[in-house]
Amino acid sequence: MATAVSSKPQLVAPFEEAAFSRDINRADDPKPDHPSLLVEKAPYFTSKHGVAYLGDSLELLKSLPSNSVNLVVTSPPYALHFKKAYGNEHKDHYVEWFLPFAKEIQRVLTDDGSFVLNIGGSYNQGTPTRSIYHFKLLIALVEEIGFHLAQECFWYNPAKMPVPAEWVTVRRIRVRDSVEYVWWLSKSPHPKASNLNVLKEYSEDMIRLNRNGVRGTVRPSGHVIRSSFDTISAGGSIPPNVTEADFDVPESMLKMGNNAANDIYTKRCKENGIKIHPARFPALLPKFFTKLLTDPNDLVLDPFAGSLTAGAVAESLSRRWIAGEAVEEYLRAGIFRFEESMQNPLLF
Repeated sequence: MATAVSSKPQLVAPFEEAAFSRDINRADDPKPDHPSLLVEKAPYFTSKHGVAYLGDSLELLKSLPSNSVNLVVTSPPYALHFKKAYGNEHKDHYVEWFLPFAKEIQRVLTDDGSFVLNIGGSYNQGTPTRSIYHFKLLIALVEEIGFHLAQECFWYNPAKMPVPAEWVTVRRIRVRDSVEYVWWLSKSPHPKASNLNVLKEYSEDMIRLNRNGVRGTVRPSGHVIRSSFDTISAGGSIPPNVTEADFDVPESMLKMGNNAANDIYTKRCKENGIKIHPARFPALLPKFFTKLLTDPNDLVLDPFAGSLTAGAVAESLSRRWIAGEAVEEYLRAGIFRFEESMQNPLLF
């Protein structure tokens, strides 16, 4: 998640330039399809497969060619009641603020491209009731911009705090909000996708059914269970629309915290006295959708790049990528993620 409210690049706090490298794994003579060649602006950071730009996200989107991006996966600033350091728009104006970005995102997407939007809800000020701003945004994206809702997905984040404290921990009249929406939108009704790329290990129950066999029947719901229901030849089970914590752990939910304290990004930020981005989404969220919706060498864009999570994921999966961010400190620290993706590729 990042700020794009200001059109001017921002530097939150000064720190030592020597602690950073802007050309990790960079090719001196980029390939003809390197994404840095799509934008005339000088990049802030380049890698073998991608490029990051410092500045206004909307201007970056406008500079990209039409029909050039296969996947946009991003998490813009939410419309929270309390203002964040990275900047966030008020819920009363959020839809109006975001639609210009959405219009450009639709333009740059290929006809079979997808737009994955992670967005959180919020409470209305002064009452224990929820805002519906994110639902209004979804309706506007479909009815005004022309996106198709391919599927609504969910991110279960067990690390979320029990807020607002007034309603959750003081009066105790609400429960902890631990789910965020992930809207999977597409430019056409039939975007490129394959769930074969994100299969999970079969559960013990499925393996037992395969071993013992299943008799054809009709469930009370009307669903027909055929004798072939126990087949496991696909190589794994189809995942649910709730984001998984780990593709290699059977039956784990699309369950991810965003409070990692031992990854290289966090450690290097602490070592260099750099403020850690306060609203990171976990690497496994963009990994899931990048694997589901793209092929190697496809182009992935995150216009609200924050600490470059989506870019590092794309790099590790051999996808080309472009990132835009308005806060320089976040970009500089985000370069640490490319050290981590090279040293620990399985994390991505």
